Amino acid sequence: MRMQEEQLILHQEDVDLAGVKRVGLMGGTFDPVHQGHLVTAEAVRNGFQLDKVLFVPSGQPPHKREKLITPKEKRLLMTELATVTNPYFGVSAVELNRAGFSYSADTVSYFRQLMDVDSELFFITGADAILEILTWKKLDDLFAGCTLVAATRPGFQPKVMADWLEGHLKQEFLEKVITIEVPAMAISSTDIRDRVAMGRSIKYLVPEPVEQYIYKQGLYAE
Repeated sequence: MRMQEEQLILHQEDVDLAGVKRVGLMGGTFDPVHQGHLVTAEAVRNGFQLDKVLFVPSGQPPHKREKLITPKEKRLLMTELATVTNPYFGVSAVELNRAGFSYSADTVSYFRQLMDVDSELFFITGADAILEILTWKKLDDLFAGCTLVAATRPGFQPKVMADWLEGHLKQEFLEKVITIEVPAMAISSTDIRDRVAMGRSIKYLVPEPVEQYIYKQGLYAE
């Protein structure tokens, strides 16, 4: 299994986006990937008429200690298992193969180079992450390369986020932040890890192949 996972990492680095006009990037640690991620990606794909949504597991997120994250090979394989049945979904290991911290601006720049000049790129993330946007590196590069789509949980107050962003971001940046409400965003990877650790069921919170992989590998049990 270890050899298969390493080969998967090497195989998935490059994605052919030539001729693809509207692409979504779904970033996250995916530890584990869950139904909320999948429903969000599909909602954005449908709502914005995207040709492709690429899931991009984080390599070494600057805001999380690496020792608390499941090894990248296992997170990549879980993401593959979760997305394989959707022809509009794909997975890229570009951040997993990158040395050092994973910055969204670098990832956006990487994919812009693979796309046609007149194509559009949408970076999909949670609204909570958007509120941390001022801590992100290379904001000018990030907004120059994509539109940010903030997925919100039920009960989230879009006006609160809009007011906060208006007080902190340039007007040209504000025009490139779009929100979309996704009920399944109430599911969280943290809750799933806690459930496994406490011996509680995670059925239907994650795709069945991912659930089986988690138990087979003994992930999150401690």
